[in-house]
Amino acid sequence: MQEENLQARMLLQVHDELILEAPEEEIEKLKDVVASVMEQTVELSVPLEVDYSYGPTWYDAK
Repeated sequence: MQEENLQARMLLQVHDELILEAPEEEIEKLKDVVASVMEQTVELSVPLEVDYSYGPTWYDAK
């Protein structure tokens, strides 16, 4: 996120979820950056898919 000069920050990791806070105008770019890093960090024999959602609260994003 820093390399992309995003204001977003990671608030929390809960099991296999990351909770991030970001300005609304960064959401599309942030989705691409986070998914790319998460999917390419480790080479696996099966594809790793990243799902995402967003909203004004964690509850709304679920």
